[in-house]
Amino acid sequence: MIIGAFSLSLAACDKEKQAVEAKKDAAQKDIENKKDAVDDAAKKAKKQAEVDAEVAKARIEANKESAKAQLDADKEKAEAAAKAEKAKIDAQK
Repeated sequence: MIIGAFSLSLAACDKEKQAVEAKKDAAQKDIENKKDAVDDAAKKAKKQAEVDAEVAKARIEANKESAKAQLDADKEKAEAAAKAEKAKIDAQK
């Protein structure tokens, strides 16, 4: 009788241990899934930041080129005005 009770006690302990192990495994799997989600979100955020940086860089470059073109146009306009003034002075002689 004592052996039978002992066997039942061991069987109950094994079931409890299995339940604890299953709970631990489920918690670890959940943590791994969350880690994967965090990694994926970080990769997406990094890629978006890289894209945003490239867009900003392109805007800066476009603004620089636009400013240069405007300055070149202003230079040509000033040179033309100076040439016209010189021609006017020469015509008055």
